[in-house]
This record gives sequence, structure tokens and C-alpha cells, in this order.
Amino acid sequence: MTVTLNRRAYEHAKELIDEGRFAFDERDAWSEHQPSAVDENEYIRLHGFAEYGKWYLGVNSEKSENTKGHYEFPYGDFKDVHRCGVLAAESRAGQYQHYDIENAAAHLHGMLEGRKAASAPKRSRVTSAGKSARGARHPVR
Repeated sequence: MTVTLNRRAYEHAKELIDEGRFAFDERDAWSEHQPSAVDENEYIRLHGFAEYGKWYLGVNSEKSENTKGHYEFPYGDFKDVHRCGVLAAESRAGQYQHYDIENAAAHLHGMLEGRKAASAPKRSRVTSAGKSARGARHPVR
């Protein structure tokens, strides 16, 4: 079986993350968040296999392009990138020694973690009652 990185899907995932279209969900949530077979079939009916393929990090060259079997390692739900899907793809790709896909998923994972860190509230310096923080003009009350 020849499975390689789907560069279109990888670029699509990076764009979605840059646009903020991702779910920062729990690692084990993929079984509940991944699209069902009915969802997949409806997406293909509405958008075709070329668009469907943008949601899968791997392509299997031994399977026909116009089949679901051609696409492997899903990472989203046809709307957003899901952290749990990226983690599942990263883990499975490593397990099956598809290192180009594993590395791409690891990069997406890093992008998601970076977006989470960038959106986390900044810590403020806490002071005791009646004392001012260094450099503060007025006492904290």
C-alpha cells in the first residue's frame, strides 16, 4: 500500500487554522467528532471528491481517486480542523510509518497549540491588599 501526504489537504488545514477554524478538543474525542459515513456521502454528493480529499492528510495511490478508500487520515468534520483528529492522524501515521503524514500532522498539532497559547489570557501580577505592584501608579484595592 502506497500512502503519501496529500499536500492540498495539508495546505487546506494550515489555512483553516490560520483563519481560526478549529476545535481545540480533547485527545480522545475523535470517535464522537469524526464525520459519519452518511455525513461523508452527503459531503461528496454536494462538493465532489476533490473537495472531500482536502479533509484527509493521506492519499492511497493504489485506490481510485473517486473513492473514499483513496483518502486516509482525516483531520476535520468538513467545517473545522479538530485537534483530536490531528492527534489521531499523527499517532496512526507514526504507527504505520507514514512519516511524511506524521510530520505534517505534528506541524498542524504545533500550530493548534500555538494558537491556544496565543489566545490564553495573560497573567497579571497579583499583589497583597493595600500594596502596589512594582511600577504601578496607584495602589491595588
